[in-house]
Amino acid sequence: MNVFWFIPTHGDSRYLGTSEGARQLDHAYLQQVARAADSLGYEGVLIPTGRSCEDPWVVAASLIPVTQRLKFLVAVRPGLHQPSLAARMAATFDRLSGGRLLINLVTGGDQTELEGDGVFLDHAQRYEQSAEFIRIWREILARSHTGEAFDFEGKHLTVRGAKLLFPPLQRPHPPVYFGGSSAPAHELAAEQVETYLTWGEPPTEVAKKVADVRERAARHGRTVRFGIRLHVIVRETEDQAWRAAEDLISRLDDATVVRAQAAFSRMDSEGQRRMASLHAGGRKRTRAELEISPNLWAGVGLVRGGAGTALVGDPKTVAARLEEYADLGLDTFVLSGYPHLEEAYRFAELVFPLLPRRLRDKLPGQGSGGPFGQTVANEFVPRASQS
Repeated sequence: MNVFWFIPTHGDSRYLGTSEGARQLDHAYLQQVARAADSLGYEGVLIPTGRSCEDPWVVAASLIPVTQRLKFLVAVRPGLHQPSLAARMAATFDRLSGGRLLINLVTGGDQTELEGDGVFLDHAQRYEQSAEFIRIWREILARSHTGEAFDFEGKHLTVRGAKLLFPPLQRPHPPVYFGGSSAPAHELAAEQVETYLTWGEPPTEVAKKVADVRERAARHGRTVRFGIRLHVIVRETEDQAWRAAEDLISRLDDATVVRAQAAFSRMDSEGQRRMASLHAGGRKRTRAELEISPNLWAGVGLVRGGAGTALVGDPKTVAARLEEYADLGLDTFVLSGYPHLEEAYRFAELVFPLLPRRLRDKLPGQGSGGPFGQTVANEFVPRASQS
């Protein structure tokens, strides 16, 4: 498994839907989260995009010098800049980071936000534009290794003699990740991206998505990797984990949920519609109603757009649920938890040792010199368990 974490550039807190327990969103805190993910052995970090977030490219670039191995899954949004510029940005970042760039292709689903950014295309048109955008982007970067120029004339985008003089380190280009639940999204993923990401739906629904994208990719003579975006709430016992989940939404009031769901309902995103259906547009509130599949909880989606589900449970249970998704063909897990700094440590310490993932020198308990905890009686280091 490749396990990623999340950089919370839209804010972080102990309680959803309120400023109580909120974190100061500054560069020092973002560095703390990135350094934690890097030192704990996470494969990379997803940096979100949208008007509610700090700019992902600026944030990612600022974190290069404070990390060593961490990869950055950074968004490109067709319509906000041209593919040639996006290709230059990607190549520069990839070189300066030592080949640590991954691309997250985002078409967008909030029409109000899109129009504020100057994008006035409907759902179908955005996917047409995105397909043209990423094709141009890929070709420019791939041809940069041989110095070739590229011409393309499409319905939405045209380039003539597009050329990149300084190629990326990764060949032919940094890998492209993409998520979407509609038929056009599945077709785009099948034809052009390396990894298809789904939000955290029940395994039966995820299996249907995987099968559809895999079948479409085969028709194009391609194979695609698969991943999932989930929150995690893991504690030493099942009861503690569910109490933590309830605590996360304990400060929510009805008015906040109603306002959030009204905003989400305006979006034309099929993925967002599917997320909202899991909690009936905010009408489901109890644990019994929000546990939509064993240990899969839809409470986060009451006020958070995008990924709105969390795996909740003790370490063995959460690891088992992740392996259920892995058995469907998923190998990338993009995770997060509130607050992101503490939960990065908690998940790594409790769940990493249970996952069949590549071992790294700095995984908790795996290094030759530690960690070993506090020295006992100034005399000896403690053993792994006192139980």
